[in-house]
Amino acid sequence: MTGAVWRASRAAVKRRRVQTIVIGLVVFCSTTTVLLALAVISAARAPFDDAFSQQRGAHVVATFDPAGATPEQLAATAHRPGVEAAAGPFDQAVVEIPTDWVGSPPGALTLVGRSDPAGPVDRVQLLGGRWASKPGEVVINEPFGGFSPANLDYPLPLSGGRTLTIVGYATSMSQSAGGWVTPEQAADLHPSARQMLYRFSDASDEQRLTSALATATEGLPKDALTNVQSYLVLKDAFSAGADAYLPLMTVFGVLGLVVAALIVGNVVSGAVVSGYRHIGVLKAIGFTPRQVVTVYLTMVSVPAVAGTVLGTAAGWVAAHPILQAAFSGITTGTAVIEPAGWLPAATLVSVPLLVVLAALLPASRAHRLSAAQAISAGSAPRAGRGLKVQRLLSGTRLPRAVSLGLGQPFARPGRTALTMSAIVLGVLTVTVTSGLGTTLTRLVGHNDGHTHVRVQTAHFAGNKTEPRLTPAQTETMLRTTPGADQVHVRGLVKVGLVGFTQPVFADFLSGDGITEQMQREVVRGRAATGPNEIEAGPSFLREHGLRLGDRLTLDLDGRRLTVTVVGEVVQGNARAFTSNDLTRAALTDDPHAVEYDISLAEGADAQAYQRAVTAADPSLSAQVFAPDPSGPIVAVISFATIFTVLLSVVAALGVFNTLLLTIRERRRDLGMLKSIGMTPRQVVTMTITSVAWQGVVSALIGVPAGILAHRLLIENVGSILFPEWTMDVWSAPLLTGVGVAGVAIAVLGALVPARSAARLPIAEVLHNE
Repeated sequence: MTGAVWRASRAAVKRRRVQTIVIGLVVFCSTTTVLLALAVISAARAPFDDAFSQQRGAHVVATFDPAGATPEQLAATAHRPGVEAAAGPFDQAVVEIPTDWVGSPPGALTLVGRSDPAGPVDRVQLLGGRWASKPGEVVINEPFGGFSPANLDYPLPLSGGRTLTIVGYATSMSQSAGGWVTPEQAADLHPSARQMLYRFSDASDEQRLTSALATATEGLPKDALTNVQSYLVLKDAFSAGADAYLPLMTVFGVLGLVVAALIVGNVVSGAVVSGYRHIGVLKAIGFTPRQVVTVYLTMVSVPAVAGTVLGTAAGWVAAHPILQAAFSGITTGTAVIEPAGWLPAATLVSVPLLVVLAALLPASRAHRLSAAQAISAGSAPRAGRGLKVQRLLSGTRLPRAVSLGLGQPFARPGRTALTMSAIVLGVLTVTVTSGLGTTLTRLVGHNDGHTHVRVQTAHFAGNKTEPRLTPAQTETMLRTTPGADQVHVRGLVKVGLVGFTQPVFADFLSGDGITEQMQREVVRGRAATGPNEIEAGPSFLREHGLRLGDRLTLDLDGRRLTVTVVGEVVQGNARAFTSNDLTRAALTDDPHAVEYDISLAEGADAQAYQRAVTAADPSLSAQVFAPDPSGPIVAVISFATIFTVLLSVVAALGVFNTLLLTIRERRRDLGMLKSIGMTPRQVVTMTITSVAWQGVVSALIGVPAGILAHRLLIENVGSILFPEWTMDVWSAPLLTGVGVAGVAIAVLGALVPARSAARLPIAEVLHNE
């Protein structure tokens, strides 16, 4: 009998080609969405843990004052309770690089003396070259995992006229140093600290980590411990970029599964109801109730498997560019950024299973029907269903085609509820995406209404032409060139943070109206316009364990300056902060100007200004500047739009399928209506009206739900801090537009079935009946 079940299932697939295609498309779109969501979630977590474990990463990189603890005292901490392994103590020195080097600006570099890259903790991985084996050699930490052989044997000049030779590049998931030298070389650089690397038996959260470190350092002189770098902070920073995607991906992934389950359940329910006679015939010729259910489940499984296979392939291909955008510009070290290898297999198994489970409940109706009941029931709705609504509507002044259409969905309330649920989710998706797109556009598109010209210095733009003008002369020239209204100056330098192993980039801003410009970016606190003040994005603050009001010490060219975090900006590089020229002057006399932003006067010729700047100093690179969204923001908007299209198509397919089933059930009624004078246009009107009002009701439910979901999403994006003016986006035109989406989804899904109903031949329908 197995062969008979398969033949009956195959015949059902061929006979219901439209429903088969609908199920396949729905599952394809949903599988693609779900796989993309799971890919980002898995890539944001597993790669760091795997690479960190492989390198035996340090749970804590601890820095001690040499005057506060002897090497023997620090070495003894390795044997304290709770310490699984330890390495050190290593001498740590901060050196100053006075010029550009290997693509990096001048500034501080933290060097640690280690005789080899191995050890019980923080096994540094060489990317190229070799380990430093004698004084005068240095291995540079490359946190982004890149390496070029051309950069080996590169002379690294230090302040004071000394030079080290770069003999290798390595990377450490613990980020324990900016570079490594031999212990002898480190001692010769006058180390200002000693470093210990710890792995603890229990380091699952910050509280346990703090407790374990306290136990390990118990008994050391007070204030001997000067700084602690937790691996949990590095782990958070690693996934900070992807965290912007996680809420969005999770929402769309869940929506995809829910919509797929609703529509598949609707398709199978309709197939059972419209196929009562077929069920009766199958049972009459010997099919058992279980075999009848198997026929319908197989009918669903065939397109579901095909849609899952194609959706898995599409999602897997699309996952790689998404991950590339999500993790761009972050410290990845040896971590391999790719979706988990088990995802395709899990998707191929779980999605068809979910589809079968969604189909099981409506298919069970075929199990309960006896052969006689099924054959006699036919496909007509039960007597009395919807008649009361029809009678009420017939007493109104509405055109008869409209009143019939409005009452038609009440004949099948369960099917109508499933269809409306799909439309509601489609409207919710459109609302979320519209709000998200408007929020991000406001975030990157706000400007002062002026045309801007961006001018970059030779070394910053990669121009090898020697400059003619000094920084002061360049600024004067830019101000006096006809057309200039305001000039903003950006200085860029690499500075050390006392207590942290990795230097960071400092942007020092100055110029006309710079206070207003900086204040526009601040979401919490205030702009860093006073001396010894900085502002930074959420990623920087999180990676360094800082909050508003906290203080940290900058180190540049031997000068140290304690600054206060006074503002948190919309977003920013995890390795950069922003300050002002007063703070810069306290650190260095060199302005380190790399870029100028010129706001042109109204009516000024931007091209003429650009040519004048280039003529004054050919080493300068001048370009007319327009606000340009960052890569991750563009990616979020793009993929949100793609998911919205996918889920809207899925919802429209649900409407399409519902109307096809309804038309099949009501062929006799449609034939009789046409025989007594209903025109094809009135049939189309009746059919579209039957779903248009569902679109209106769905919009009334989906739009408020989408507004709430939009708010929750943007408030939970860890790497971007949205100002209130970017979140309050719901104007009347936008609300009207997303409200129309519900009607549009319903009507678009109804157009083809409506035209099909209008073309039904009267004679054929009545003859068949």
